[in-house]
Amino acid sequence: MTREQLLERLTALVVAIPCSHPLRVAIDGIDAAGKTTLAGELAPLIEAQGRPVIRASIDGFHHPRSIRYRRGPDSPEGYYQDSFDYTALRAVLLDPLGPHGNRRYRHAVFDVHEDTRLTLAEEKAPDNVVLFFDGVFLLRPELADEWDYRILVCVTEEIALQRAMRRDLALFGSPETIQERYRQRYFPGQRLYYQVARPQEHADVIVDNNDLAHPQLIFPS
Repeated sequence: MTREQLLERLTALVVAIPCSHPLRVAIDGIDAAGKTTLAGELAPLIEAQGRPVIRASIDGFHHPRSIRYRRGPDSPEGYYQDSFDYTALRAVLLDPLGPHGNRRYRHAVFDVHEDTRLTLAEEKAPDNVVLFFDGVFLLRPELADEWDYRILVCVTEEIALQRAMRRDLALFGSPETIQERYRQRYFPGQRLYYQVARPQEHADVIVDNNDLAHPQLIFPS
């Protein structure tokens, strides 16, 4: 299918979900799979259907560097186990938007670039809002039941690395550093995630995003 067809189909699927509270949509996938791009494409289409949208990312829920790298900067186990503050994510965003929440939320608690906590004011969500939350490891056991809809974006490691080489050059400084970080930390950490959490079994829909112009939708049985 074309990308336009994919976005139209996903939009129809999301707006058709019955929900009496804000709809919490996870967009999961390995690093550089295209999660943030997909969320950004879907948001205006959902808004065009008369639904307000909240955009947030796991990047706003990092642990401090001292916790993230306590097993070493190249540790795959550290990447999977220590990167993010899931307690804070549930407390300030997912639970308030859930069936028993008060709708008062914050979309981030940490600035990873400054390695410091954020003190954002609470916002009030309307009942019909759609949260698009993108990030890695979103269908792990601690979070899998917190979502009302689960999208898993899949690409090969080779394609993810090609995209990372363009996207992350300013962050890491050189192609060699990008390759080293992905091959030593990110990809092995993702393999650990797939072994432990089996996200493909929890997803409501899988997006094969290897060909950006012609992605495919897969519905797990």
